[in-house]
Amino acid sequence: MSGPDWDGAQALFLQHLRYERNLSEETLRAYASDLSQFAGYARGVADSTALAPRSIGPELIRGYLASIHTTLEKTSRARKLSALRSFFRYLISAGLLADNPAELVSHPKIEQKVPSFMTVDAVFHFLDSLSGAALKRDRSWRKARNWAIFESLYSAGIRVSELVKLNLDEVIFDEGVVRVRGKGRKERIVPIGRKALEALNCYLSALDSRFAPSRSSACGPLFFNARGGRLTARSVNRILKAELIGCGLWQHLSAHGLRHTFATHLLNAGADLRAIQEMLGHESLSTTQRYTHVEIDRLMAVYDAAHPRSGKKHGHCDYIK
Repeated sequence: MSGPDWDGAQALFLQHLRYERNLSEETLRAYASDLSQFAGYARGVADSTALAPRSIGPELIRGYLASIHTTLEKTSRARKLSALRSFFRYLISAGLLADNPAELVSHPKIEQKVPSFMTVDAVFHFLDSLSGAALKRDRSWRKARNWAIFESLYSAGIRVSELVKLNLDEVIFDEGVVRVRGKGRKERIVPIGRKALEALNCYLSALDSRFAPSRSSACGPLFFNARGGRLTARSVNRILKAELIGCGLWQHLSAHGLRHTFATHLLNAGADLRAIQEMLGHESLSTTQRYTHVEIDRLMAVYDAAHPRSGKKHGHCDYIK
């Protein structure tokens, strides 16, 4: 089995990811970068520009991971190994390779991080500060936009990448839902609350006086930057940091943390895990189960405080005569 050279195989793999798996451009760039970095290392070791997938063995992959051990976090090294595994797995399924050398390499052990989130009181304080005196004081479209952004993220639990891709016609005000284009270009319908819709209406009213010509098309961007273009995820994170500090909250939280907050609060209020999975757009329930740690911690605290045999000290009660 001869098969294509590395560049040809990588091109076929990326085509498969784009057209058959419908992965986003951002994900495609990440795969291409990871595979190209490994290929650069392998060519350096072999001292040759020629490289073929069939020449790659597990020892070479282990050497590559060792070479980036001091410069990259475990999560980044694990992602690069996963990219190689997926690449070789595709070549096997396409009949271009017999074995997957990356399967013989152990994954770096990664501790499961607890998702960062805000308490109910903190998120209420934050959102109320955006909609209250600050908005009345500064009636700019930017302030109204910021309120609408964070009300929407918390209300619908969507990813910040999904939020910035939203077009005006994808918010269905009469039905209280948002049509979201998620990972793999999959579309889902997500409920959005009354407060978020109120914030969006306030923002759109303020926007009319600023970008009226740009908003003539209903399929145009929902959230604008100062130049009249589509807002980016990086800008949303920068705005969040400034607004958190502005209302006296110094918690380190990314915009994705509002999605964690949404899921955690729903779970603690008794929402079904499967329903949360559907709203978040997770393919696997195990991804959604990361949020159960909060519920388990709460149940353990109740148990320890109330159960006579929990091992905690409780007040004694007399036997009923």
